Amino acid sequence: MSALNGRVAAADIRAPVNLPPFPSSAMDGYACRARDLAEKSHLQRVGESMAGHPFEGSIGPGECVRITTGAAVPDGLDTVVIQENTRVEDDRIEILEAPAAGANVRATGHDVKTGEVVIRQGQRLNPMDVGWIAACGIADAVVVELPRIAVFSTGDELVMPGEALNAGQIFDSNRIAVSALLSALPARVTDLGILPDDPDRIRTALLHAAAEHDLLLTSGGVSVGDADYLKEVVDSIGSLDLWRMNLKPGKPIAYGRVAETPFLGLPGNPVSTIVTFLLVARPVVLSLAGTEPEAPFSTTALLEGSLRHNPGREEFQRGVMRMVAGERHVRVSGDQSSNRLATFSGADCLIRIPKSSVDLPEGAAVEVLPFHGLLG
Repeated sequence: MSALNGRVAAADIRAPVNLPPFPSSAMDGYACRARDLAEKSHLQRVGESMAGHPFEGSIGPGECVRITTGAAVPDGLDTVVIQENTRVEDDRIEILEAPAAGANVRATGHDVKTGEVVIRQGQRLNPMDVGWIAACGIADAVVVELPRIAVFSTGDELVMPGEALNAGQIFDSNRIAVSALLSALPARVTDLGILPDDPDRIRTALLHAAAEHDLLLTSGGVSVGDADYLKEVVDSIGSLDLWRMNLKPGKPIAYGRVAETPFLGLPGNPVSTIVTFLLVARPVVLSLAGTEPEAPFSTTALLEGSLRHNPGREEFQRGVMRMVAGERHVRVSGDQSSNRLATFSGADCLIRIPKSSVDLPEGAAVEVLPFHGLLG
């Protein structure tokens, strides 16, 4: 059943049984009749009901049974006195403090009733959900098929980590980072490697990948450089519906189709690749997986140090949060150039700066998007 974790329910999942399936005790103590507690200060223990081993037999007036948490409350009994409020001498139980009628008893179906929806269609299952449906006795569930995502990088300057660098070359980090980010999402990833700056080879690779995948996801090659062929190739074999966003980092971003397969081209600068993946690609993948993406969780923090910003583009800077005297503070994590992956080291959030903002002074309240709400 652990394979269900992270998957998206393809239909409502309903409880096949009541939980609990019988009246059960919420505490360790003694199961009694409320009317006996109103009349007597001492009861006679005639047996016990343990979890998995219910009491079998009849219980007369003034009698009770020892009971443990989760155990079935015997027929005819309706209240549990917690053991701390009793004094025991052999099988004679003195009630030191009588609870209200029905206390510490969980009714049949207290948690969920037969037929109730426990997981909604389109809900992405987390570990708690998996445990919840297991508690309902459900061994498997119908989930949405994982979308097939093709990931590749473009550029003659790129080589795989571990290989030798020639003059003018750099290691390919974008594809590695994107694949790692996708690994936390409900998706099946195909790594297509590095595409050279060759329009014909790019065209062939895109058409082949489009026939076998639900999304083509790349980085680089969508700007206006002399060797940025990806944009024009996509336009020639499909459609380009979006090019450029009013976003920093991440202005050169492309969305369109190759044949009938969606294409998403992320910027080539490493920081831009990661930020646009979190803000743009992640919701696309979740939508393909069958769930409705929600706006990422955000909160407010007080800025430590000033922050420069020219109005015109919405900006997301990497930040580090901390608590100071019960208030959340945030600072930027160094030079915010879009090539500096080092600014993600130690960072735990993105600081959102609206496009209309001017420079922000120290102490200004800013919106922050914690990474825990953007990853996975």
